[in-house]
Amino acid sequence: MSKGSETRNRIIVKAAPLFNRKGFAGCSMQDIVEAVGLEKGSLYGHFPTKEALAVAAFEYAWRETSGARITKMDTVTNAVEKLKIHVSNLVSVPQFSGGCPLLNTIVDNDDGNPALKKAARDALKGWQLFLQNIVKEGQGRKEIRSDVEPEAVAALIISLFEGAMALDRLDRKSEFLKKAGKHIDLYLDTVVRRP
Repeated sequence: MSKGSETRNRIIVKAAPLFNRKGFAGCSMQDIVEAVGLEKGSLYGHFPTKEALAVAAFEYAWRETSGARITKMDTVTNAVEKLKIHVSNLVSVPQFSGGCPLLNTIVDNDDGNPALKKAARDALKGWQLFLQNIVKEGQGRKEIRSDVEPEAVAALIISLFEGAMALDRLDRKSEFLKKAGKHIDLYLDTVVRRP
């Protein structure tokens, strides 16, 4: 990796938690300069705009988050078990610094930055397709009932967990995320195709 690529990656790694915690408007380029230890001109040498850096930082944060959420899913072949591992990861794997990058970016850019909104929309679509494909593969192997809608399973998992994460940020004592995980586990038992 070239020195320029290393510096670019270091900027992204340092900027991602800042953008994730403070949001696009709340994170200044001066915050990033201080975190990275470079001059502002050096930042702009790697990223032409704050928006370009914010998008790269979101994409990095989402890759890290997604990678943690799929840990150990490849250790099983059964679709329902894969989904249960994913659910377990959603509940137990520590969040990216500042919380879920998808949730934070959606909330922060609801009426804001179009490039970040698009990046969040693309991340959401990728997560939906990932879950839908697991369900479809399970149906193809006769592990999941044929009347189960893959889109509905993905929507339920994503909606419940993103909502639970938001509520846990407000009131950790209520453990919304753990309760959501238990509920989804019970739900996944109902989609299993019985002989």
